[in-house]
Amino acid sequence: MGSKTATTYESVEGGQNKTRTDIHSPEEVGGIEVDKQDEKAPSRFLLQILLNRVQNPDKLVELDCHSVEFDDVRYHIQFSPKSPQFLLLSVSLPTPPPETIFFSGLPFGAIEAVKAAYGGVVQILDPPKDGFNLTMKVNLTKLPSDEEKQHSFLVKLASVREVVLGAPLRVILKHLASRTVAPDVDRLVALVHRPKESFFVVPQADKVTLIYPMRFKDPIDIVLATSFLQEFVEARRTTGMNNAPPCQWSSSPPLELRGATGHALTANAGFVTIVIFPRHVEGRKLDRTVWSLLTFHAYVSYHVKCSEGFMHTRMRRRVESLIQALDRAKPDSDKSKKTTLARSFKRLNVTDGRSNSS
Repeated sequence: MGSKTATTYESVEGGQNKTRTDIHSPEEVGGIEVDKQDEKAPSRFLLQILLNRVQNPDKLVELDCHSVEFDDVRYHIQFSPKSPQFLLLSVSLPTPPPETIFFSGLPFGAIEAVKAAYGGVVQILDPPKDGFNLTMKVNLTKLPSDEEKQHSFLVKLASVREVVLGAPLRVILKHLASRTVAPDVDRLVALVHRPKESFFVVPQADKVTLIYPMRFKDPIDIVLATSFLQEFVEARRTTGMNNAPPCQWSSSPPLELRGATGHALTANAGFVTIVIFPRHVEGRKLDRTVWSLLTFHAYVSYHVKCSEGFMHTRMRRRVESLIQALDRAKPDSDKSKKTTLARSFKRLNVTDGRSNSS
């Protein structure tokens, strides 16, 4: 194996992770806020590797990089100087639960979605590399010559997670935009979004209902997530949120989950139901809606962890202020000792002593 390139990471401006405490803004309710310029949310690791490879074509260094994203999505990028025009990209998806159906290791519609998104630039290798669900051979010589179009394509390639995992949901929502139901789709569709966990989709001609069983391992996360989700539902009722998708939370499984397996009916943080109407998937809204719905659990987990970190910071500051108050309340014993030791005494002789006594 030849030398491997190092991976660098760029911190956000300001050097701090800031917590958003207001979820009543239009961008936050019902979806994750993504880049305003791109409707997709690409993997920054993938995008940086691809940009470095394309922008430095003369740097023929062997490349073998692994990356793991949230919800256990893994990437493997390989490049060899022996074939400088090709780059291999392998993707491993979360382990699907029993109720989720995969075709050749991929969600239904994923192969068609990859071909439609990347065209002749990408060739799907069958079978994929061991341990991965999808392996693509990228022909770098077929990238668009225009710099802006080339960058746009690389962003799309770095969004392969959304293209593959979101393929079934995209098919269902595309038919919703035309007020039809996708053919050969069950009444209740289970889609994987986390390892051995799925969310459920109920497709109809006039609406699509999505049910998320919310599960967390840490007991503190369960309490915070339950509180957050209840506030999330209340935010939908505020003024200005009339166009946001209707959202409900319940501690028990909704009626739409009748017929689901026993594991799907257990959730320690309750169930969230979101209803999508045709107006939510019109035109360019489709990409953003698919990504927001696909990563809803990650969105909630992010805010739960931010809330937990915020409360820990507040508690530490409170403890520090109490310690300062206790320090101020202590008697200044050291100062009093110094004052006592600093006193001076005049030594009297025998004559002075007799005169004072007389």
